Amino acid sequence: MHEVVVIGAGPQGLAAAAHLLERGVEPLVLEAGDGPAAAVSEWAHVRLFSKWSEVIDGASKRLLETTDWIEPAEGYPTGAQWISEYLAPLAETLAERVRYGVRVTGVSKKGRDRSVDAGRSDQPFTIHMVYSDGGEERIEARSVIDASGTWNTPSPAGADGLPALGEQAVAAAGILSYLIPTPEDARALSGKHVVVVGNGASAKTAITQLARIARRDPSTQITWVLRRGVVGNTFGGGTADELPERGALGQLAEKYVADGLADLVTGFRVVGVNRDGDRAILVAEDGRSLAPADQIIVLTGFRPDLSILSEVRLEIDQRLQAPARVATEVDPNLHSCGSIRATGAADLAHPEEDLYIVGAKSYGRAPTFLALTGFEQVRSVAAALTGDLEAAQRVDLVLPDTGVCGGAGLFDAPEETSGGSCCATAPAPVELVTSLNR
Repeated sequence: MHEVVVIGAGPQGLAAAAHLLERGVEPLVLEAGDGPAAAVSEWAHVRLFSKWSEVIDGASKRLLETTDWIEPAEGYPTGAQWISEYLAPLAETLAERVRYGVRVTGVSKKGRDRSVDAGRSDQPFTIHMVYSDGGEERIEARSVIDASGTWNTPSPAGADGLPALGEQAVAAAGILSYLIPTPEDARALSGKHVVVVGNGASAKTAITQLARIARRDPSTQITWVLRRGVVGNTFGGGTADELPERGALGQLAEKYVADGLADLVTGFRVVGVNRDGDRAILVAEDGRSLAPADQIIVLTGFRPDLSILSEVRLEIDQRLQAPARVATEVDPNLHSCGSIRATGAADLAHPEEDLYIVGAKSYGRAPTFLALTGFEQVRSVAAALTGDLEAAQRVDLVLPDTGVCGGAGLFDAPEETSGGSCCATAPAPVELVTSLNR
């Protein structure tokens, strides 16, 4: 039987393994992809707004320092650099403790489904797996850390949380995607009409990338669609953001909108995506529709896939689908990063003892997760699993402020009550003429 099984070999899964190993516990990391940080590799071209010192975990660094690894110089890595200069060497150092091409399909308790109480706490976890060659296996573990992330479950364009009518068919035709375009993809959109739906860092990244194309080729049309009826804190905290690159990203997106390189459409809640030959038309609940788009890029966040945990007992917030005690801290209706505290083992615990959800998945649908948060989580969880309660309860991290106070404001509030920056005037919306980092 394995002591601890970690699901996912991304930044937090590998960090969890390093912390466990440092405490004398042999972890087993199961990764569905064919290499470490498979999700990161899908946005390898995107530059993080966190610098190197903020995306390297402490225990992982100490483990790597026992090898010939050279710590990256200060700067802001791309996803590709994060992998090649840190995550891949870390996975290589963990060696056979990481298995690739293994998809976890379910976690349960040995001989007990979710409804059975008798003897439950005495039984190990069972982890059901499917290998890339089709083979199946069931293994046992004393503890499970789910660091599988949310990358494979992007939220749809539909404003009610379900795919809009026609969305899946248009996506299958390649006219709609859920990824930040690569530089090559962006250049291929020169002279075309591109619609971006979303309001987070990924959407701002796409807008800044596409606006540069529009600046070079004025025939390029960029439409940025927001569900909210007001702009509010759309552009973030600017110079008040304690992650300068995150603040600069919002300021740059604001500038491009003000310069007319992207049209900002507010209060547009998508209900349909209609095919128009090789193009598609977004339709809103209020009957408005946009001009036909050559490409629609939906960047509306992610959501956790909890199906692999359906046979274990979780305490999950019904709105955010995050561990209940974490949800109270990260609810975007109430908080920004500037009012969120770091979370540890006590916040991540569930009725099923020795089971933890960490990393982006622990934030459910909340959009404010940082790598620093995950590193603190796995440090605390590793301490708890090895009986070091003092270390598990200690908080070793203060999260950087976004420069935006409070939450997202009222959904349809007038602009003056919607909650902008605490330190600067909220930017004015751009008139409709006719929704990660740089």
